[in-house]
Parts: sequence; C-alpha cells; structure tokens
Amino acid sequence: MARPSFGLILTNRAVVLGKVSVRDLIDLTVEAETSGAFDTVWAGDSLLAKPRLESVTLLSALAGVTARVRLGVGCMATFVHRHPVLLAHQWASLDVLSGGRAWLAVCLGGPDEASAAQALEHAAMSIRASERVGRLEEGILILRKLFHEDKASHQGRFYHFEGVTIQPRPVQDPCPIWIASNPTGLTWKGGASASDAVVERSYRRVARLADGWMTNKLSPDEFRHQWGRIAAMAREEGRDPARLDSALYHNININEDRQAALEESKAFLDTYYTSRFSPAFVEGWTVAGSPKQCVAELAAYAEAGVGHMALRLTSWDQRGQLGRFLGEVAPAFRGSR
Repeated sequence: MARPSFGLILTNRAVVLGKVSVRDLIDLTVEAETSGAFDTVWAGDSLLAKPRLESVTLLSALAGVTARVRLGVGCMATFVHRHPVLLAHQWASLDVLSGGRAWLAVCLGGPDEASAAQALEHAAMSIRASERVGRLEEGILILRKLFHEDKASHQGRFYHFEGVTIQPRPVQDPCPIWIASNPTGLTWKGGASASDAVVERSYRRVARLADGWMTNKLSPDEFRHQWGRIAAMAREEGRDPARLDSALYHNININEDRQAALEESKAFLDTYYTSRFSPAFVEGWTVAGSPKQCVAELAAYAEAGVGHMALRLTSWDQRGQLGRFLGEVAPAFRGSR
C-alpha cells in the first residue's frame, strides 16, 4: 500500500478558545514524535481573524522538546503582513534551534470580505487585501535571497533594502518554502468557484516559486488532476516537477459510526473557525469512519500522488483520537513506503 508521510496538525487556536492547554500541545507533540508514525508537527497561523498562539513562537518551543519531527507552519496566513527581513531572521533562527527541521508553507490569507476580523487584520497591519499576491511573491524572493546571500539588496514594489546579511543562516540549504492554496475550493461552500484565470495564476505561482504545494478540500481525483497541472506548468517554467512535492491539509475523526464522526467534526470545525460549515463541506474535508474506512480513504489520497498528509483530529478528545490513529490506523501503513 502506498503511504504518504503523516503530520499532526496541532489545535493552537484551541488554547485561545479554552479547549486545550499549552501543556496538551506539548504532550501531543512529544507523543507524535515518540510514536514514529508522524514525521511533522504543524501549527496554524493567524493574527486577528482566527487568533491563536503565534506560530513561530510555538514551533520554537516545540523545537526544545523534539529531536526528529519537522516543524511546520501551514499555512502562514500572516506572511503578507510580516516584513520579510524580520521573518527571515526569525525563520532562520527556528531552523537553527531545531537543527534544520523548519518547514514553511506560506499563503495569501483571506480577503477583506472573508470576515470583519480579516478586514481589521489587514487594516491594522496597513496592508491592502489587493496587495496580498504581490507581497507573497516578493516576500518569497526576498527570503530566498536573505537565506543565501551576504550584503543582499532588494528594490521591489513593497520592500527596499541594501547590504543586508541575516545571521544565523538556516541549517537547511535550501530552506524549504512551500505555497499553500486551494483556488477551486470555494465550491465546497456552495459559492462560485474561482475563475479560470485565478486558478491558472495560483498554480503557475507554485510551479514558478515554490518547493512544494499544500492544498485542502480536494478529493483524490481532484488532487491528481490539479497536481498534474502544476507539474506541467513546472516543466514550462524550466523546472523539474520531480523536485516539487505535495501535501494535503486534512481532517480525521475515527469512529465506527461514520455519521457521528462527521457530526462531531462539524461541531469541532464550526467552533474552531467561528463558522457554520455545511455537512457536505465537512465531509469533503474529513477522513471519517471506522479505522478500516479511514485507512481506505488515506490510501486513496496516497495513490493519487499526495506526498504528505497533514491531519487534524476533529475532536476535543485529542488524546483519544490520537491513540486510535496510532493504534488502529497508522499500523496499516507501516513499512509500506
């Protein structure tokens, strides 16, 4: 059976919601590493739209209690708000503190119309929502420059500097920078899908700038098709598609009663995102059901070409769900890579 690598998504927003403690996040991280079933621990990122423990700070703390797992932020929705010179210093420091285990997946964050809190976030950081694409692309180029060059200079649309050297340098060379996007995912909420032009630009951005693509809310067949498009674009950009990798940001709830698993997942996600997702949206974003069902769904994604499965446990019983995953789901993939 094909096996992707697995990552555990921490519920760092749940600390603000009062549903889990910081100690819980640390303990879950240590258990994930000790189990050997996970090779990455992920933290989400937001400032005002979906407040939580700040991602780089949390991952730095986790670097001190782990030795093997990669430490990922997925996705860094505040990337467009962070000055890339300061972020380069912070991210390089995390990579040094962790011995070369930092994994950065950046994204655009939400538009103003996503919520009043999202609009406030842009306003508070003096960023126009219309600038997000330009700031993301320019920011990636600056990080790559600062991670490798002495006395780097940059004159762009948003950022200008001369003779900048960041120390320490990241341990990883290159230090991976992925792009997270799902331009076709709006249809899951019953709204209009992104235009063909927006989808084209989004995939082209990954093919041109990123070390990999993280996405969500796609079926295995949809993923296979979209990943094929990105690979073709990478070739057009003069890059080797084999050097790009992929990840799916997904949810899991293990329960012999699949309907109960989906209902618990919806209650969890509605609270976590302060939203009201449709049952169909939740079902499309969640591996749910008995251990056998969950294994089959995960295997379908692996067969579709997903390289990494980042999984969030959609239950406030985080330890219980983690125990079931480790004991009843993960063993099906052991030794299959």
